Amino acid sequence: MAAALGEDLAVAPDIQDDSSSLGSDSELNGPGPFRRADRYGFIGGSANTSEAGPGQPPLELIRQREMKWVEMTSHWEKTMSRRAKKVKIQCRKGIPSALRARCWPLLCGAQARQQQNPSTYQELLSAPGDPQWLEAIRRDLHRQFPLHEMFLSPQGHGQQGLLNVLKAYTLYRPEQGYCQAQGPVAAVLLMQMPPEAHLLPPQEAFWCLVQICEFYLPGYYGPHMEAIRLDAEVFSALLGRLCPRIHKHLHQQGVGPLLYLPEWFLCLFARSLPFATVLRIWDAFFSEGVKVLFRVGLTLVRLALGTAEQRRACPGLLETLEMLRSIPPAQLQEDLFMAQVHAVAISERDLRRESLTQLAKLQKTDPELQLRPKDRLPGAPAIFEAQQLTAASKAPGQEVPRIVVQPPEEHPRRKPQTRGKTFHGMLTRHRGLQTEGPSRTHRASSSFLDTRF
Repeated sequence: MAAALGEDLAVAPDIQDDSSSLGSDSELNGPGPFRRADRYGFIGGSANTSEAGPGQPPLELIRQREMKWVEMTSHWEKTMSRRAKKVKIQCRKGIPSALRARCWPLLCGAQARQQQNPSTYQELLSAPGDPQWLEAIRRDLHRQFPLHEMFLSPQGHGQQGLLNVLKAYTLYRPEQGYCQAQGPVAAVLLMQMPPEAHLLPPQEAFWCLVQICEFYLPGYYGPHMEAIRLDAEVFSALLGRLCPRIHKHLHQQGVGPLLYLPEWFLCLFARSLPFATVLRIWDAFFSEGVKVLFRVGLTLVRLALGTAEQRRACPGLLETLEMLRSIPPAQLQEDLFMAQVHAVAISERDLRRESLTQLAKLQKTDPELQLRPKDRLPGAPAIFEAQQLTAASKAPGQEVPRIVVQPPEEHPRRKPQTRGKTFHGMLTRHRGLQTEGPSRTHRASSSFLDTRF
């Protein structure tokens, strides 16, 4: 694994920056009536056409991928049952922009959840919300991507849709309530599944948020945020194993993972990376689960502090944190960056084992810590299987199939017939003496002990 995250990382070749994918960083461009929105809807982007750019594959390749996804999603149960590996490969290549609204709910199980609860979202919207949570949500609405055309106006469909989704979640899970980090996550979901779409019901974004909070990142957005504390320790342990020099530098400067990791993981990098790269990360995240976030985080730390020169340029805590936030955009271009992310050698088994190890350590210092790492499902295949089992158990007159292994039948052992088959028996037959033993035809079906030496 150390080879996959080597310490002496060669500087990536310069790639032309695609300013159209600046995402939340597009505030730096400044507002202006003469600026137009880029292909993602951000005001101030420079690419407002469909021509292929540095971060966009050729049009023919996009059409081929769209046809593959249309074919896979048309028979989703069959696809996930028989071709889950192909789905993962296609997610790593990137889901076409035109089909993310169709693919994300299928991958995370939101569409199945919505079909099981067709009227739940409308009931939550019609119910009065908790005034405390509603006030907190309204205070944060204007902060979510303020230069995206969808969230420019307080009376626009974007901010109103965001308010509805976050309010519905506080009613759906009142014990968890509202977390500020849910705002950017819900906003990105609404960008792909806007509430004014006629072909998709507006609750798609809500159910995707539910699946993220309950199956992908359980415990992240609760009142105590215990899961992010655990994952911070897991990340530090993995960093120490894969990049010991970087880990040593961070420790010497007093930069613990809780100083930078929550912003990355809680918002799924939506506020930290170019938007085109964020979408590619989410494609892989919905397919493979939380291990994608760890791979992205380790890649970012390596890009920021992977060389001795970079570490020498960070003599203190503030300089180190600034280095983590100021990775050159050329190194974050989606194809180049995601290739490095998928090369990080962290498996689901490694992550689960390290989580149990760090959980045991945390429980020694905090016995009241209530965390169950097994509640987190590793991506789309696991969620699909869990939903299939749940549907089968609820079906009337049907039982969940069980695999029953019958023990092997026990036969009374009998002493093998070896008379005349030993070395002494061969000598006596060679001398012409009469011996008793089974016939030649019987030897063919006798036990393996009936062998001449």
